Amino acid sequence: MIDACSREANPLLTIDDALDRIEAAVKPVSGTEKASLKNALGRVLAEAVYAPINIPHDRNAAMDGYAFASRDLADGQAFTLTLAGTSWAGRPFQGLLQAGQCIRIFTGAVVPEQADSVTMQEQVQVQGQTVRFPVDTRALQNIRKIGEDVKQGDCLLAQPKKLTAVDLGLLAAAGIDQVTVKRQLKIAHFSTGDELTALGRPLEPGKIYDSNRAMLGGLLADPGYSVVDLGVIPDNKQLLEDRFIEASTHYDAIITTGGASVGEADYVKEILQNCGEVNFWKIAIKPGKPLAFGNIGGCYFFGLPGNPVAVVVTFQQIVAPALRRLSGAPPAKPLRLTATCTSTLKKSPGRREYQRGVLSQNENGEFLVASAGQQGSHILSSMSQSGCYIVLPEESKGVQAGDRVTVEPFSLLI
Repeated sequence: MIDACSREANPLLTIDDALDRIEAAVKPVSGTEKASLKNALGRVLAEAVYAPINIPHDRNAAMDGYAFASRDLADGQAFTLTLAGTSWAGRPFQGLLQAGQCIRIFTGAVVPEQADSVTMQEQVQVQGQTVRFPVDTRALQNIRKIGEDVKQGDCLLAQPKKLTAVDLGLLAAAGIDQVTVKRQLKIAHFSTGDELTALGRPLEPGKIYDSNRAMLGGLLADPGYSVVDLGVIPDNKQLLEDRFIEASTHYDAIITTGGASVGEADYVKEILQNCGEVNFWKIAIKPGKPLAFGNIGGCYFFGLPGNPVAVVVTFQQIVAPALRRLSGAPPAKPLRLTATCTSTLKKSPGRREYQRGVLSQNENGEFLVASAGQQGSHILSSMSQSGCYIVLPEESKGVQAGDRVTVEPFSLLI
């Protein structure tokens, strides 16, 4: 589809086609390393993990109460048993449970071999060493079986998997203290442009502070990434080329911001053609059309636009999936919901547009979304105030209040 707001002679590459090209070009890293559980969160599992033990390891009580043998159950009648002792979590009952006896038991405590039932403590009456059970006492209840959760030899976690806090808990429950994970990606990023000023220095006329490196540092905060900020490189073609080549020998991926457009000082595409390969340049996305992807030898290169909102959008929609694939993690798609738009949104057909929105949910559970304000690719304030993207497809000519739209939430909280 031709972009109605573009002067491109040929149709731009769609986002889906760009992602397909990335999937075909990017090969996951092969190196692995050992990681202790305390350092494994967010890492990509490289080898499947099998349970060395049953979970639970012993039969244990599902609640606080009294354990007894169902042979002592008086059918349809209340009955009494003699209290023979107590089983605590971590301190099992050591005796032999005899006919006519029961024990006090606590949640997680081992159930004696002779017992097969637990009644909750609120249902019995205790007088000294005598425990009275009610008429409706049920047998074979409230006991967790050996291996009920995981059986010894079962696959606990299959690879590849990006490890979560729950995964670490499961591994710990099996007594596993380290796992084999994919090595960290080595990623470098820097900004380009003569107009950029480092934080802490006064602004001169025509200069701006470099917000992109701060944002990329946050966007790249991942336990699976080892990230280096290489600072700002001025608009000097030879210097840029030298830095690109040097960085490509040390990192798996390079991410730059600025210099990817068509201005006289925008050298990124030309340099990438000289010292590497350009897979694609310019895609049908707004904001963020001037995006370059390629490689310099074995290092993948992402040249993002200079405007800060375009940096965020292109990183999240293009770079993040590429890095995920490079890290060896399984593919994942962003959560998308349908919401009623309460604002009028302007759009020309041709590019998929990611407008900033504020997502809410009414008392009926219906999702509503409103524009977060100005949508210019340099307007960071509306990006900060937004909670989702309003995703407008290529063919869209705009949205009227009351229309249903697709949204991508930034988090699970609204």
